[in-house]
Amino acid sequence: MRGGATLASSIRTCPEETDVPRAIQIAAPGGPEQLRVAEVEVGAPGPGEIRIRHAACGLNFIDVYQRTGLYPLALPHSLGMEGAGTVEAVGEGVTHLAAGDRAAYAANPPGAYCDVRVMPAKNVVKLPDGIAFDTAAAMMLKGLTAQYLLRRVKPVEGLDPGDFVLFHAAAGGVGLIACQWARALGLQLIGTAGGAAKCRLALEHGAAHAIDYSSEDFVARVKASTGGRGVKVVYDSIGKDTFDKSLECLRPFGLMASFGNASGPVPPFAPGALGPKGSLYLTRQTLFTHIATREATQAMADDLFAVVQGGAVKIRIDQRYPLEDVAQAHRDLEARKTTGSTVLLP
Repeated sequence: MRGGATLASSIRTCPEETDVPRAIQIAAPGGPEQLRVAEVEVGAPGPGEIRIRHAACGLNFIDVYQRTGLYPLALPHSLGMEGAGTVEAVGEGVTHLAAGDRAAYAANPPGAYCDVRVMPAKNVVKLPDGIAFDTAAAMMLKGLTAQYLLRRVKPVEGLDPGDFVLFHAAAGGVGLIACQWARALGLQLIGTAGGAAKCRLALEHGAAHAIDYSSEDFVARVKASTGGRGVKVVYDSIGKDTFDKSLECLRPFGLMASFGNASGPVPPFAPGALGPKGSLYLTRQTLFTHIATREATQAMADDLFAVVQGGAVKIRIDQRYPLEDVAQAHRDLEARKTTGSTVLLP
Protein backbone atom coordinates (compact mmCIF):
# COMPACT_ATOMS: atom_id res chain seq x y z
CA MET A 1 0.00 0.00 0.00
CA ARG A 2 1.13 3.59 -0.69
CA GLY A 3 1.96 6.10 2.03
CA GLY A 4 4.04 3.80 4.22
CA ALA A 5 1.16 1.64 5.53
CA THR A 6 0.55 -2.05 4.95
CA LEU A 7 -2.74 -3.90 5.37
CA ALA A 8 -2.79 -5.99 8.54
CA SER A 9 -3.80 -9.62 8.42
CA SER A 10 -6.95 -8.92 10.43
CA ILE A 11 -9.44 -6.10 10.00
CA ARG A 12 -11.27 -4.77 13.02
CA THR A 13 -14.59 -2.93 12.77
CA CYS A 14 -14.70 -1.83 16.42
CA PRO A 15 -11.13 -1.40 17.70
CA GLU A 16 -10.66 -1.66 21.45
CA GLU A 17 -7.18 -0.15 21.49
CA THR A 18 -5.59 2.87 19.84
CA ASP A 19 -1.89 2.11 20.45
CA VAL A 20 -1.65 0.34 17.07
CA PRO A 21 -2.16 2.84 14.23
CA ARG A 22 -5.45 2.49 12.39
CA ALA A 23 -6.50 3.39 8.87
CA ILE A 24 -9.84 3.24 7.13
CA GLN A 25 -9.50 1.12 3.99
CA ILE A 26 -11.54 -0.35 1.17
CA ALA A 27 -10.75 -3.68 -0.43
CA ALA A 28 -13.35 -3.33 -3.20
CA PRO A 29 -15.46 -0.50 -4.61
CA GLY A 30 -19.00 -0.19 -3.31
CA GLY A 31 -21.16 1.34 -0.61
CA PRO A 32 -20.25 2.64 2.85
CA GLU A 33 -20.16 -0.94 4.12
CA GLN A 34 -16.86 -1.36 2.24
CA LEU A 35 -15.14 0.98 4.72
CA ARG A 36 -13.20 -1.01 7.30
CA VAL A 37 -10.89 -0.15 10.18
CA ALA A 38 -7.51 -1.84 9.68
CA GLU A 39 -4.43 -2.02 11.87
CA VAL A 40 -1.44 -0.72 9.92
CA GLU A 41 2.32 -0.39 10.25
CA VAL A 42 3.72 3.08 9.65
CA GLY A 43 7.41 3.41 8.93
CA ALA A 44 9.85 6.28 8.63
CA PRO A 45 9.44 8.91 5.93
CA GLY A 46 11.57 8.59 2.82
CA PRO A 47 13.01 11.38 0.68
CA GLY A 48 10.47 14.15 0.15
CA GLU A 49 8.06 12.65 2.71
CA ILE A 50 6.83 13.37 6.23
CA ARG A 51 5.16 11.35 8.96
CA ILE A 52 2.16 13.16 10.45
CA ARG A 53 -0.07 12.21 13.37
CA HIS A 54 -3.60 13.43 12.76
CA ALA A 55 -5.71 15.40 15.18
CA ALA A 56 -8.57 15.53 12.67
CA CYS A 57 -9.35 14.46 9.10
CA GLY A 58 -11.75 15.99 6.61
CA LEU A 59 -14.65 14.36 4.73
CA ASN A 60 -15.30 15.28 1.08
CA PHE A 61 -17.43 14.07 -1.80
CA ILE A 62 -14.32 13.01 -3.70
CA ASP A 63 -13.98 10.31 -1.01
CA VAL A 64 -17.34 8.93 -2.13
CA TYR A 65 -16.23 8.92 -5.78
CA GLN A 66 -13.14 6.92 -4.81
CA ARG A 67 -15.09 4.52 -2.61
CA THR A 68 -17.63 3.74 -5.35
CA GLY A 69 -14.99 3.36 -8.06
CA LEU A 70 -16.03 6.41 -10.09
CA TYR A 71 -12.45 7.56 -9.47
CA PRO A 72 -10.61 4.20 -9.45
CA LEU A 73 -7.88 3.39 -6.93
CA ALA A 74 -5.45 0.50 -6.71
CA LEU A 75 -6.96 -1.69 -4.00
CA PRO A 76 -6.78 -2.16 -1.09
CA HIS A 77 -6.42 1.57 -0.36
CA SER A 78 -7.08 4.12 2.35
CA LEU A 79 -9.33 7.11 1.70
CA GLY A 80 -9.27 10.75 2.74
CA MET A 81 -7.73 13.79 1.05
CA GLU A 82 -7.28 16.34 3.85
CA GLY A 83 -6.11 16.37 7.42
CA ALA A 84 -4.29 18.27 10.14
CA GLY A 85 -1.98 17.30 12.95
CA THR A 86 1.61 17.28 14.14
CA VAL A 87 4.65 16.38 12.07
CA GLU A 88 6.52 13.50 13.75
CA ALA A 89 9.43 13.16 11.32
CA VAL A 90 10.64 14.48 7.97
CA GLY A 91 12.54 12.73 5.23
CA GLU A 92 15.59 13.81 3.27
CA GLY A 93 15.10 16.96 1.23
CA VAL A 94 12.14 18.31 3.19
CA THR A 95 13.08 21.81 4.34
CA HIS A 96 9.76 23.65 4.79
CA LEU A 97 8.61 21.42 7.67
CA ALA A 98 10.23 20.00 10.80
CA ALA A 99 9.32 17.53 13.53
CA GLY A 100 6.94 19.18 15.97
CA ASP A 101 5.36 21.54 13.42
CA ARG A 102 1.61 21.96 13.33
CA ALA A 103 0.62 21.16 9.77
CA ALA A 104 -2.33 20.68 7.44
CA TYR A 105 -2.90 19.53 3.88
CA ALA A 106 -5.11 18.66 0.98
CA ALA A 107 -3.15 16.12 -1.00
CA ASN A 108 -2.77 13.00 -3.07
CA PRO A 109 -2.47 10.07 -2.60
CA PRO A 110 -5.58 9.41 -0.51
CA GLY A 111 -4.97 8.17 3.01
CA ALA A 112 -6.07 10.82 5.50
CA TYR A 113 -8.57 8.55 7.27
CA CYS A 114 -6.03 7.30 9.80
CA ASP A 115 -4.23 7.97 13.05
CA VAL A 116 -0.78 8.50 11.52
CA ARG A 117 0.61 8.27 8.00
CA VAL A 118 3.69 8.77 5.86
CA MET A 119 2.98 10.99 2.85
CA PRO A 120 4.58 13.31 0.31
CA ALA A 121 5.47 16.67 1.86
CA LYS A 122 4.79 18.76 -1.26
CA ASN A 123 1.20 19.69 -0.40
CA VAL A 124 1.63 19.89 3.38
CA VAL A 125 1.93 23.38 4.84
CA LYS A 126 2.62 24.80 8.29
CA LEU A 127 -0.57 25.63 10.13
CA PRO A 128 -0.75 29.07 11.77
CA ASP A 129 -1.12 28.93 15.54
CA GLY A 130 -4.44 30.78 15.37
CA ILE A 131 -6.18 28.02 13.41
CA ALA A 132 -7.32 24.92 15.31
CA PHE A 133 -6.62 21.43 14.01
CA ASP A 134 -10.29 20.56 13.42
CA THR A 135 -10.84 23.83 11.58
CA ALA A 136 -7.83 23.13 9.38
CA ALA A 137 -8.96 19.58 8.63
CA ALA A 138 -12.38 20.92 7.67
CA MET A 139 -11.11 23.64 5.37
CA MET A 140 -8.01 22.62 3.44
CA LEU A 141 -9.51 20.79 0.46
CA LYS A 142 -12.76 22.79 0.56
CA GLY A 143 -11.07 26.13 1.15
CA LEU A 144 -8.42 25.62 -1.51
CA THR A 145 -11.20 24.57 -3.89
CA ALA A 146 -13.11 27.79 -3.18
CA GLN A 147 -9.86 29.71 -3.59
CA TYR A 148 -9.04 28.42 -7.05
CA LEU A 149 -12.63 28.72 -8.25
CA LEU A 150 -13.16 32.32 -7.22
CA ARG A 151 -9.59 33.57 -7.68
CA ARG A 152 -8.33 31.56 -10.67
CA VAL A 153 -11.25 30.17 -12.69
CA LYS A 154 -12.70 33.30 -14.27
CA PRO A 155 -14.73 34.10 -17.41
CA VAL A 156 -13.05 35.69 -20.41
CA GLU A 157 -14.53 39.05 -19.40
CA GLY A 158 -13.18 38.73 -15.85
CA LEU A 159 -14.99 39.06 -12.53
CA ASP A 160 -15.57 42.46 -10.95
CA PRO A 161 -17.38 43.61 -7.81
CA GLY A 162 -21.11 43.52 -8.42
CA ASP A 163 -20.97 40.65 -10.92
CA PHE A 164 -23.34 37.71 -10.50
CA VAL A 165 -22.15 34.10 -10.17
CA LEU A 166 -24.17 30.93 -9.58
CA PHE A 167 -22.87 28.40 -7.06
CA HIS A 168 -24.61 25.04 -6.65
CA ALA A 169 -24.63 23.22 -3.28
CA ALA A 170 -24.14 26.56 -1.55
CA ALA A 171 -24.85 25.15 1.92
CA GLY A 172 -22.13 22.49 1.71
CA GLY A 173 -18.56 22.71 2.91
CA VAL A 174 -17.16 24.34 -0.23
CA GLY A 175 -20.34 26.35 -0.75
CA LEU A 176 -20.40 28.10 2.62
CA ILE A 177 -16.75 29.09 2.22
CA ALA A 178 -17.48 30.33 -1.30
CA CYS A 179 -20.49 32.36 -0.12
CA GLN A 180 -18.34 34.24 2.38
CA TRP A 181 -15.36 34.67 0.09
CA ALA A 182 -17.53 35.91 -2.79
CA ARG A 183 -19.06 38.51 -0.49
CA ALA A 184 -15.59 39.63 0.55
CA LEU A 185 -14.70 40.03 -3.14
CA GLY A 186 -17.85 42.06 -3.79
CA LEU A 187 -19.48 39.39 -5.96
CA GLN A 188 -23.21 38.67 -5.89
CA LEU A 189 -23.36 34.93 -5.38
CA ILE A 190 -26.62 33.17 -6.17
CA GLY A 191 -26.63 29.87 -4.33
CA THR A 192 -28.76 26.78 -4.77
CA ALA A 193 -29.50 24.36 -1.95
CA GLY A 194 -32.04 21.69 -1.03
CA GLY A 195 -34.64 23.02 1.39
CA ALA A 196 -35.49 26.28 3.13
CA ALA A 197 -33.10 25.69 6.05
CA LYS A 198 -30.11 25.22 3.76
CA CYS A 199 -31.08 28.29 1.76
CA ARG A 200 -31.18 30.35 4.96
CA LEU A 201 -27.74 29.02 5.82
CA ALA A 202 -26.34 30.17 2.47
CA LEU A 203 -27.86 33.63 2.94
CA GLU A 204 -26.46 33.90 6.46
CA HIS A 205 -23.01 33.17 5.05
CA GLY A 206 -23.04 35.82 2.37
CA ALA A 207 -25.08 34.61 -0.59
CA ALA A 208 -26.92 37.47 -2.25
CA HIS A 209 -29.77 35.14 -3.27
CA ALA A 210 -30.61 31.53 -2.40
CA ILE A 211 -32.76 29.16 -4.47
CA ASP A 212 -34.37 25.98 -3.18
CA TYR A 213 -33.79 23.63 -6.11
CA SER A 214 -36.26 21.13 -4.62
CA SER A 215 -39.21 23.48 -5.09
CA GLU A 216 -38.09 26.27 -7.45
CA ASP A 217 -36.96 26.58 -11.05
CA PHE A 218 -33.45 27.86 -10.55
CA VAL A 219 -33.16 29.07 -14.16
CA ALA A 220 -36.17 31.34 -13.78
CA ARG A 221 -34.94 32.62 -10.41
CA VAL A 222 -31.48 33.35 -11.78
CA LYS A 223 -32.90 35.27 -14.70
CA ALA A 224 -35.18 37.25 -12.36
CA SER A 225 -32.32 38.02 -9.95
CA THR A 226 -30.04 39.26 -12.74
CA GLY A 227 -32.60 41.31 -14.65
CA GLY A 228 -32.72 38.70 -17.39
CA ARG A 229 -29.01 38.89 -18.18
CA GLY A 230 -27.76 35.73 -16.53
CA VAL A 231 -24.55 35.10 -14.58
CA LYS A 232 -20.94 35.34 -15.70
CA VAL A 233 -19.97 32.00 -14.15
CA VAL A 234 -21.70 28.85 -12.92
CA TYR A 235 -19.67 26.82 -10.40
CA ASP A 236 -21.17 23.33 -10.50
CA SER A 237 -20.20 20.35 -8.34
CA ILE A 238 -23.53 18.55 -8.84
CA GLY A 239 -23.03 17.30 -12.39
CA LYS A 240 -25.73 15.39 -14.26
CA ASP A 241 -28.79 16.90 -12.55
CA THR A 242 -27.82 20.55 -12.98
CA PHE A 243 -25.59 20.72 -16.06
CA ASP A 244 -28.12 21.49 -18.81
CA LYS A 245 -30.07 24.06 -16.82
CA SER A 246 -26.86 25.68 -15.62
CA LEU A 247 -25.95 26.50 -19.21
CA GLU A 248 -29.29 28.33 -19.50
CA CYS A 249 -28.26 30.59 -16.61
CA LEU A 250 -25.17 32.00 -18.33
CA ARG A 251 -24.93 35.34 -20.08
CA PRO A 252 -23.13 35.50 -23.47
CA PHE A 253 -19.44 34.56 -23.16
CA GLY A 254 -20.19 33.08 -19.74
CA LEU A 255 -18.19 30.25 -18.20
CA MET A 256 -19.54 26.88 -17.06
CA ALA A 257 -17.04 25.61 -14.47
CA SER A 258 -17.72 21.97 -13.59
CA PHE A 259 -15.79 20.62 -10.60
CA GLY A 260 -17.76 17.64 -9.31
CA ASN A 261 -20.31 14.90 -9.97
CA ALA A 262 -22.44 14.62 -6.83
CA SER A 263 -25.50 13.52 -8.85
CA GLY A 264 -23.46 11.48 -11.34
CA PRO A 265 -21.20 12.33 -14.28
CA VAL A 266 -22.47 14.58 -17.06
CA PRO A 267 -23.48 12.55 -20.16
CA PRO A 268 -21.56 13.05 -23.41
CA PHE A 269 -22.00 16.63 -24.57
CA ALA A 270 -21.86 18.23 -28.04
CA PRO A 271 -19.64 21.36 -27.93
CA GLY A 272 -21.64 22.83 -30.81
CA ALA A 273 -24.47 23.54 -28.38
CA LEU A 274 -22.37 26.23 -26.69
CA GLY A 275 -22.52 28.55 -29.70
CA PRO A 276 -26.28 29.20 -29.92
CA LYS A 277 -26.45 29.65 -26.15
CA GLY A 278 -24.15 32.67 -26.33
CA SER A 279 -20.65 31.49 -27.35
CA LEU A 280 -20.21 29.97 -23.92
CA TYR A 281 -17.05 28.54 -22.37
CA LEU A 282 -16.88 25.17 -20.59
CA THR A 283 -14.16 23.87 -18.29
CA ARG A 284 -13.70 20.86 -16.01
CA GLN A 285 -11.53 21.77 -13.05
CA THR A 286 -9.69 19.81 -10.38
CA LEU A 287 -7.85 21.11 -7.34
CA PHE A 288 -4.79 18.95 -7.87
CA THR A 289 -3.89 20.69 -11.11
CA HIS A 290 -3.77 23.96 -9.20
CA ILE A 291 -1.62 22.61 -6.35
CA ALA A 292 0.79 20.69 -8.58
CA THR A 293 3.81 22.44 -7.02
CA ARG A 294 4.79 23.24 -3.46
CA GLU A 295 5.01 26.93 -4.36
CA ALA A 296 1.46 27.02 -5.72
CA THR A 297 0.16 25.09 -2.72
CA GLN A 298 1.80 27.52 -0.32
CA ALA A 299 0.53 30.61 -2.15
CA MET A 300 -3.04 29.32 -2.23
CA ALA A 301 -2.89 28.22 1.41
CA ASP A 302 -1.55 31.64 2.43
CA ASP A 303 -4.53 33.25 0.70
CA LEU A 304 -6.92 30.88 2.49
CA PHE A 305 -5.28 31.37 5.89
CA ALA A 306 -5.45 35.16 5.45
CA VAL A 307 -9.22 35.28 4.87
CA VAL A 308 -9.86 32.85 7.73
CA GLN A 309 -7.61 34.62 10.23
CA GLY A 310 -8.94 37.99 9.09
CA GLY A 311 -12.51 36.89 9.79
CA ALA A 312 -13.86 37.25 6.24
CA VAL A 313 -14.37 33.47 6.08
CA LYS A 314 -15.48 31.38 9.04
CA ILE A 315 -15.27 27.60 8.82
CA ARG A 316 -18.48 25.95 9.93
CA ILE A 317 -18.14 22.38 11.24
CA ASP A 318 -21.62 20.92 11.63
CA GLN A 319 -20.72 17.22 11.93
CA ARG A 320 -18.04 15.41 13.91
CA TYR A 321 -17.69 11.62 13.84
CA PRO A 322 -15.23 9.26 15.52
CA LEU A 323 -12.92 7.80 12.88
CA GLU A 324 -14.47 4.35 13.30
CA ASP A 325 -17.92 5.78 12.43
CA VAL A 326 -16.80 6.83 8.96
CA ALA A 327 -19.38 4.61 7.21
CA GLN A 328 -22.22 6.57 8.83
CA ALA A 329 -20.51 9.82 7.87
CA HIS A 330 -20.50 8.67 4.23
CA ARG A 331 -24.17 7.70 4.41
CA ASP A 332 -25.13 11.11 5.77
CA LEU A 333 -23.03 12.91 3.16
CA GLU A 334 -24.55 10.98 0.26
CA ALA A 335 -28.07 11.50 1.63
CA ARG A 336 -27.38 15.27 1.68
CA LYS A 337 -28.10 15.35 5.40
CA THR A 338 -24.94 17.33 6.13
CA THR A 339 -24.30 21.07 6.07
CA GLY A 340 -21.03 22.93 6.24
CA SER A 341 -17.96 20.79 6.85
CA THR A 342 -17.54 17.38 8.46
CA VAL A 343 -14.51 16.06 10.34
CA LEU A 344 -13.44 12.62 11.48
CA LEU A 345 -11.66 12.42 14.83
CA PRO A 346 -9.00 9.68 15.31
